[in-house]
Amino acid sequence: MPRLLLFVSLITYSVCFYTRGNTPATRQPAVDSLATQRLLASVEAFQSGPAARFGTVALSVRRASDGLELIGFNAHQSLPSASTLKLITTATALSVLGSNYTYTTTLEYDGTIKDSVLTGNVYIRGSGDPSLGSWRFPNYFDLNALLTYWSTAVKAAGIRRIEGAVVGDASLYDDLTTPDTWPFGDLGNYYGASLSALTINENLYRVFFKTGKSVNVPASVLRTDPVLPYLTFRNMVVTDAPNTGDHVNIYGTPFMNQQWLTGKVPIGEPANEFSVKGSMPDPAFFTAFALQEKLKQDKIVVTGSPLSVGGGLPNTVSALGKRTLLNQHRSPTLVELVQQTNFQSINLYAEALLRTTALALNKTVRSTSSSIDAITTFWKSKGVTLDGFRIRDGSGLSAVGALTADNMTGILSAMSRDKAFPQFYETIPIVGQTGTVRSLARGTVAAGKIRAKSGSIEGVRAYAGYFRTADGELLSFCVLVNKFTPGQNRAVTAELEKIFVGLVGLPGK
Repeated sequence: MPRLLLFVSLITYSVCFYTRGNTPATRQPAVDSLATQRLLASVEAFQSGPAARFGTVALSVRRASDGLELIGFNAHQSLPSASTLKLITTATALSVLGSNYTYTTTLEYDGTIKDSVLTGNVYIRGSGDPSLGSWRFPNYFDLNALLTYWSTAVKAAGIRRIEGAVVGDASLYDDLTTPDTWPFGDLGNYYGASLSALTINENLYRVFFKTGKSVNVPASVLRTDPVLPYLTFRNMVVTDAPNTGDHVNIYGTPFMNQQWLTGKVPIGEPANEFSVKGSMPDPAFFTAFALQEKLKQDKIVVTGSPLSVGGGLPNTVSALGKRTLLNQHRSPTLVELVQQTNFQSINLYAEALLRTTALALNKTVRSTSSSIDAITTFWKSKGVTLDGFRIRDGSGLSAVGALTADNMTGILSAMSRDKAFPQFYETIPIVGQTGTVRSLARGTVAAGKIRAKSGSIEGVRAYAGYFRTADGELLSFCVLVNKFTPGQNRAVTAELEKIFVGLVGLPGK
């Protein structure tokens, strides 16, 4: 039988254990209720039922005001968190950097300008902004507008010819930034896009297929958007039945321009075309390439080939002295970036925020693993117990990273007492209404009453966030389901919705 940190004795009494900071666990009275017993019975039935009997269900519920854990069911077992980990990454970023923090990307040149000729290079220097050129923010430049903005700045400096190169400068990070435990099969797909100090268009491209006229006929590659002529494809994609959706997998790795396309695309789409999202192997190089193409369109000659530096590349650039600033581009505020991260569950944004926050905490950080160490030290300094905290990235895409439900609610409760909490709270989707949880628990009493981030990877379903009890007490919660029975996804959803209904019926005092 799974270990209960909340031991329900008889029908009318209960106690709970909790740890604050490094003090030993102490015994505290907790308000017993029929609602608590019903919730625990529901979790117990879920664990022993056909959907999860061969896996693990974990639940932690904690009072935010003082960190007291009210319910713990398998709460100290270290389990994959999937994308609920983004709550920890984004909470840390807001606490450390502040909600109004912005990234700055600079356009620069070195050398000299004489008679409209720049003898030198043009540089786009990245600062880790994951939103540069994104389409998600109406008041900011998307990719095409950004390229126009930069080209205009070059012309405004009186440059009509560049005797040198356009350089994508991602040297802020000099390591291979892809977490080493990310699955190989994810890396070529948009959700596995690798982080770069010079990210652009969310490091995403679309490959368009021309479907065949019948099932199992090869589907040909038509084009990419944006244009990536330096990419080559080994295409094995075939046509599938109508309305079957995207079943294509793109295999590729950072800095490799050969991509493999496998799987199926549905027949009968508009114009018999179907697009799939992939990840750019070298975003900094694409940035330099795209700007150079835009400059050529605007009648500015560039004699050199585009280059990229940083991210582990050995490339160096023949610099011609100190750089001169041409212009700056500021990102949306951090709270806007965090909302997109949590509402849309964007892995790339989470990885960017992890590295940026860690650098702010410790200027010597030079890798994903050292960034994780910096984040861990930060929360330990807040008195959070992190036994079992074994994360491997900032997004939860790693299948081997793990934490305990107790870790999660401990951090969320500590965050509720942070000055940035009001902004953080608003970035978490509402169950039954918004984000990736908009269709969850609809038509139940839980809809509209819980703020939660979802997480899902192979064999894992997870949710974490906050809710208020009927008497107004703010509680943090985390539920992790690991290695549920294959084919039981709907049953898992139904059981989770029962847990959500049970949560909102709990007393807080």
